Amino acid sequence: MSTAAGALAAVAAPATGAAVREALPEPVIRRLGRIEYQPAWREMQRFTAGRGAATADEIWLLEHPPVFTLGANASRAHLLAPGDIPVVQIDRGGQVTYHGPGQLVVYPLVDLKRLGLGIRDFVTALERAVISLAAGYGITAESRRGAPGVYVGGDKLASVGVRVRRNGSYHGLALNVALDLEPFSRINPCGYEGLRMTQLSALGGPRSVWECADALEPHLRRTLGL
Repeated sequence: MSTAAGALAAVAAPATGAAVREALPEPVIRRLGRIEYQPAWREMQRFTAGRGAATADEIWLLEHPPVFTLGANASRAHLLAPGDIPVVQIDRGGQVTYHGPGQLVVYPLVDLKRLGLGIRDFVTALERAVISLAAGYGITAESRRGAPGVYVGGDKLASVGVRVRRNGSYHGLALNVALDLEPFSRINPCGYEGLRMTQLSALGGPRSVWECADALEPHLRRTLGL
């Protein structure tokens, strides 16, 4: 078993013991390395299905090998020429996107009711965390009403797609750090024909996914109220 796969397996069941009921622990931050998409997705589902009112929230930070993912109601018309990159239809909202090495993927597995967040508030919190991160590198980024994600000028820096089940969130955020952007030309990213993608490394930011992960964590904690 690879180190990353072992880390994912070690997630095990959500913590719901007596100690948790007495006082909720700090959120669990997991840096999982590079993990195939489908095992990570299935583990998110399993964790969310098994969590209870006292389960500690978790944030998973990772990369995926190349994969296109389609939202539950996505149109395959936006999948133009996937070639040899796998395509997985999943249960989040939104259309089609790409994940690959050099992109930081963030899966916040949080109890939205406990945090006092609606779904729109949750998406906004994820966007605000990335906007704050970008500002720290001297990059002016923004969100757009009706088009979830984070943008720099007309280009998209980060995508957001979530699912909520029994108040528990899964899926999340994909932030382009330093990756090959060519696969985005094989799709209409997020369902928008001609949408250009950008990344932190092209805007004067870092090239290290894990440097970004370390820098993003406090922003996520602040915007999510963790």
